Amino acid sequence: MHCSLCLETSYGLGGVVLSWFRSYLDGCTRYVRCGRLTSTPATIISGIPQGSVLGPILFLLYTADLLRLIERHNLHPHAYADDMQIYGFCPPSAISILQEQMSACLDEVALWMRSNRIQLITAKTEALRCATSRRQHQIPQAPVRVGEDLITPAA
Repeated sequence: MHCSLCLETSYGLGGVVLSWFRSYLDGCTRYVRCGRLTSTPATIISGIPQGSVLGPILFLLYTADLLRLIERHNLHPHAYADDMQIYGFCPPSAISILQEQMSACLDEVALWMRSNRIQLITAKTEALRCATSRRQHQIPQAPVRVGEDLITPAA
């Protein structure tokens, strides 16, 4: 979804305010520079311009639905810039339930990201399971499924 459409549908912005955002976002071009070489400029059709003054706040508004999606799974999101952590808590006896919850949530996160043209990089995805030293032996070390990939929990 283009950010100006997100501002309209998710936040009810309209009129002059939406027109101002559209004039800021629509028709943006970007290019890549490496040394003295530059690529051909390309028009950005979705997302948030990186490096812009409004970029951080627009990205937060753009991804607010993602945070609510995670909370619907009774999990806890923490977002900072383009990085996100998803937390869940349970007693050792409920770890398999939490793992199913997490996998279902991650499936929906991946779907949301695809539909909003944001790339989920599973190579940069980590899973961490924490417990007291007395309970460490009760936590299974089975991998966490993220779409088609399996992520081995960090030690």
